[in-house]
Amino acid sequence: MMLHLQTVPARNGLLWIRHGLKIFQRKPLVMSGLLSIFLFAAFATMLLPRMGFMLVLMAMPLLSLGFMLATHLVLQGQTPTAGVFIAPLKLTPERRNSQLLLGACYALATVGIAALSEAVDGGSFETLQQLMVQNAPAEKISEAAADPRLFWGAVTRLGLAALLAVPFWHAPALVHWGGQGVMQALFSSSLGLWRNRGAYAYNALLWFALVMGMGMALSLLLMLLGMGQSLVLVLMPMGLLMTTVFYASLYFTFIDCFMFGAPKELPEEPKPEVLDKPQD
Repeated sequence: MMLHLQTVPARNGLLWIRHGLKIFQRKPLVMSGLLSIFLFAAFATMLLPRMGFMLVLMAMPLLSLGFMLATHLVLQGQTPTAGVFIAPLKLTPERRNSQLLLGACYALATVGIAALSEAVDGGSFETLQQLMVQNAPAEKISEAAADPRLFWGAVTRLGLAALLAVPFWHAPALVHWGGQGVMQALFSSSLGLWRNRGAYAYNALLWFALVMGMGMALSLLLMLLGMGQSLVLVLMPMGLLMTTVFYASLYFTFIDCFMFGAPKELPEEPKPEVLDKPQD
C-alpha cells in the first residue's frame, strides 16, 4: 500500500477511542478472546527456561499488529481468529525477517531499560515486589516503599518505556502494509508520533482519565455495597476489557496518520447474506 504521513487535529485522539469502543461492541467476545489467547500463550511461553521471557518480549510488537489486523477484519464484517498474530510472518521472507528483527530489538531494549532502572533504584523495586508477594507485614512494605531510590527508579523505568514506545508504535504496521525496512519503519513511526503529538497527548490523557475514573467509580460502588473485598476480582476483567479496547483503537491511529485517515463515523456493520429460499 502507498503510505502518506498526515497531520491530524488533536481532537482525533478522542475519535480513536470512540472507534475502538465501537469495534469492541461489534465483537466483544472475539476481541477479548484474542487478548486472552495471547496472554495464555505468553504465560505458557514464560515457563520455558532461559528464552521464554525473551520470546514473550519479542512477540509484543506482533500483539499490536495482530489487533490492527483483527480490527480491519471486523470492519469488513469478518470474524478474526488467533491467526492474526502469525499472519504478518506469512507475507514475504523479507517482511517476516523485518518483523522478527523488530521483535528482537524491542526485547533487547526492554531488557536494557529494566537493567538500567534496577541500577538506579538499587534493587528496591524488586525487594518491594517480593515483600508484597510474600504478604510481608505492613511495616516492612511501608519501609520498602519509602525508599527514595524507588521513585527515581520508577521515573527511569516509565520514562524510558514511553520513549521506547514511540519508534515501535507504528513500526510493525509500516513493515506489514508499507513494506518498509526496520530502520525506516522505526524512523517513520517516530516522525508520525512527533508530527501528531497533540492528538497522541490528548489520547493518552483521555485514556488516563477513563481508566482512573472507571477504577474510582467501581471502588466507590463496591464500598457502598459492602463488597470492597471483591475489588480485585472486578478490576481484573475491567482491565482486560479496557486493554482490549485500547488495542482495537490502534488501527485507527495508524490509518489516520499514514493512510486515508480515520472516518468520523464507522460504516455500518455488514449484514450477513440471506440465501433465497428455493421455489416449490
